[in-house]
Amino acid sequence: MRFEDLRLSEPLLRAVRSARYVDPTPIQAKAIPLVLSGRDVLGCAQTGTGKTAAFALPILQRLSERWGGAKKPTGRVRALVLCPTRELAQQIHESFRTYGQNTGVRGTVIFGGVNQNRQARALRAGVDVLVATPGRLLDLMEQGLASVSGTEILVLDEADRMLDMGFLPDLRRILAHVPRQRQTLLFSATMPPPIRKLAGDVLRKPVPVEVARVSSPAPQVDHWVYHVEKPEKPALLMSLLEQTHTRTLVFTRTKHGADRVVRQLAKAGVSAAALHGNKSQGARTRALSEFRSAETPVLVATDIAARGLDVEDITHVINYDLTPEPETYVHRIGRTARAGAAGTAVSFCTSAEHADLRAIEQLLREPLQQAGDPPKSVEPPPAPRREVPVRAARSRPRGSGAGRSSKRGSRRRRSSTAGAVA
Repeated sequence: MRFEDLRLSEPLLRAVRSARYVDPTPIQAKAIPLVLSGRDVLGCAQTGTGKTAAFALPILQRLSERWGGAKKPTGRVRALVLCPTRELAQQIHESFRTYGQNTGVRGTVIFGGVNQNRQARALRAGVDVLVATPGRLLDLMEQGLASVSGTEILVLDEADRMLDMGFLPDLRRILAHVPRQRQTLLFSATMPPPIRKLAGDVLRKPVPVEVARVSSPAPQVDHWVYHVEKPEKPALLMSLLEQTHTRTLVFTRTKHGADRVVRQLAKAGVSAAALHGNKSQGARTRALSEFRSAETPVLVATDIAARGLDVEDITHVINYDLTPEPETYVHRIGRTARAGAAGTAVSFCTSAEHADLRAIEQLLREPLQQAGDPPKSVEPPPAPRREVPVRAARSRPRGSGAGRSSKRGSRRRRSSTAGAVA
């Protein structure tokens, strides 16, 4: 099947050709005709299979056919896309811009972590497509700066992640302002029972579109595991990076862990950047931009990057820390082997993480390939401790403050000794 067979308009086909898309992916081939016909869709496909284009292309077609891209005097949102993270929101917005460049359909994106003034101005100017994270959208709605009362097409993307991040109360408050008579599209890489319940609440007679086993990774990924202990991880990571020399995404369990790995790599002369929720939006945007351009070949991130991060040519995903959620493992490694390419996933497993590894292997229905022995520590030995000679104190006349000075010095020495022990 070709994109021309999906009844897409010529402006959209030109954009698809400009993006160098050849044939639609299975999720696109199945979902696009359904969305064009106005049906509600419950879409599930493994990450990296083109879910964004599966809803963006038909939405753009429906909007351009109805309004022809003309400016509406009301400036109300007609299509609303909700997603869990700033990075995913920005990527979806960029996809709408790329696909809709010849249609005249206008859109904007809003998310937290940045000043809201520019976002409010864009909304006042009027948009057809609004991509948003729930928290910032609800904030602007409560200020009277955003309205979703004219929404005719609603998309919930990565819905399972939104529930994991606790967005369900915000979602329900937003949905209370969206017309009940609408088309609703729910897309996700996994469909656990809570998501199916949410789908039953927001969708009307949906058509299920599932093109792969739920939570299955891309078949082009090679899965490897090293059994290491925590002190061995830095040396193993350095050894692997020296072998790959390619764009690599490293996942840690915590924000502080990501920063610590970046510092260790910097000491070894490896250019790396951290991406996590404690970073400012400017720092997060800069880290992603440098990673995409290969200026920074290594990105160390928490699971904020496990969903929706679409960067070309990520050849390796390294799980520096295993995740206790096996579905998250699938999302992590879905950053590689995208659009049919091959990729490699490497996991570091400590003795405390054996249960996490077993859960991942049960989900995959096969064991991870056992890698060889990890390299010994390559961290430089600690610098020799300098012995500071102790000089005899000079005798000082009585009343000169010698006693007080001696006491202060004694306190300083005790404090220094205590610090060394700690």
